[in-house]
Amino acid sequence: MADTPPPSEATPPSPRPQERKSALAKRLPLLLLVGVGLYLWQVTGTPERDVAFQLAGPGWASVRAVDLQISDTEGKLLKREERFFPSGPPPELSFKVDLPEGTWDAELFVKREGSDARVRLETPLVVGEDRYIVRELQLPAAVR
Repeated sequence: MADTPPPSEATPPSPRPQERKSALAKRLPLLLLVGVGLYLWQVTGTPERDVAFQLAGPGWASVRAVDLQISDTEGKLLKREERFFPSGPPPELSFKVDLPEGTWDAELFVKREGSDARVRLETPLVVGEDRYIVRELQLPAAVR
């Protein structure tokens, strides 16, 4: 039993308060750099916009599906979303899209009840600083 150290020698001494402060001081520049990087990433990222289409005029009650496609001027697809409606769409369709400032092409392909053909509606989206973009859509007279 003589080889067993007494309990007071077996436990390591607790770090002094000054050692704790120096460990935090060593990590503080890295933590600040990460914080600034996250902030800049949020500020300079592409903002999320709410694009709303107000469905005006007659004929919308027979619509059963809407396919939204947003593309740039070269035709590169940025967003595509399809929605289905068992009894017609609501008066306003809203989509969340990551869009920088500029001009974009929005196409909606509308499928009506009892028809396999889709009606194509086109509208330009001019995006500025606003986060909410509203466009009014009407079905063509030949389709109503």
